[in-house]
Amino acid sequence: MTPQSTTAKPVNGVDVQELWKTIDAVKATPGIARFKFKISNRWLDGGYNQSTVGSFFGGGADNERPTQFVLEADEPPILLGQDRGANPVEYLLHALAACVTTSMVYHAAAKGIEIEEVESAIDGDIDLRGFLGLDPAIRKGYQGIRMNFRIKANVGDEQLEELARLGPSYSPVFDSVTKGVPVTVNATRM
Repeated sequence: MTPQSTTAKPVNGVDVQELWKTIDAVKATPGIARFKFKISNRWLDGGYNQSTVGSFFGGGADNERPTQFVLEADEPPILLGQDRGANPVEYLLHALAACVTTSMVYHAAAKGIEIEEVESAIDGDIDLRGFLGLDPAIRKGYQGIRMNFRIKANVGDEQLEELARLGPSYSPVFDSVTKGVPVTVNATRM
């Protein structure tokens, strides 16, 4: 990021002065840039399970949230669930849309670009034959994901295209989904 705006007025709801203080602090002490997010999950019944989001490590310290967030996941009836929550692959789409949007808004704020509204539509294709183990040639996950943004900002076409590139360029979720990430799995007895 290159500072474009040092105004005291928030841009896109972002306190730009605090953003630059954070960037300067990370430059001075790179170790504080390391974060560890975590989630705990509990299976309840069928496709129904709950995840709890609470504390995380960041800025060189453990951070406790005043409220834990509970995320419920289930499957729709056609996938043998009771529809008590979005299904896991829908949560992945939500995480992708939310992270790309947040990345766009924060980086636009740092550049002094005011955004009035952002909406996105995101969809993806999955072939259940992969999940069900019926065809090993078909991947179990998404085969393709499409994101479409509608952005309201007082900018020209070139800057609108720049805004659309900001989110994917800096989004941790976009990076994780498009480049993959190592995942280790362990199991112990209860």
